Amino acid sequence: MTATDAPRVVADPRPVIVEQGGRHELLGARCVSCRHALARRTPRCPWCRSPVEPAAFGPDGAIWAVTVVHVATGDRDVPYTLAYLDLDDGPRLLVQLDRAAAVGDRARLAAPAPGGDPAAELLA
Repeated sequence: MTATDAPRVVADPRPVIVEQGGRHELLGARCVSCRHALARRTPRCPWCRSPVEPAAFGPDGAIWAVTVVHVATGDRDVPYTLAYLDLDDGPRLLVQLDRAAAVGDRARLAAPAPGGDPAAELLA
């Protein structure tokens, strides 16, 4: 096997969720110029091309859209719920929920799902 035959190593594109002080937060970025919130750290803002600075967001937000998936995929039991969570102080993030939800419900970031995808739990 030559160097050109070696498989490419691809960075995990999923957002990074960490636990800090007993709560889960998204490690993203915010534009220093237009203040746009980003779910991932990138060198420049996609809106205005200005530099960005590291930022942490969450843990709470509102459900923007939700769907229940009934098709089995690898390591997930069906059905499972996916939702877009608009973090109160940050970006929109696709998360796996702990149960069915409705648009407008409040949710909190949780430990990543078993497969490593971002997860959230409904509040109340």
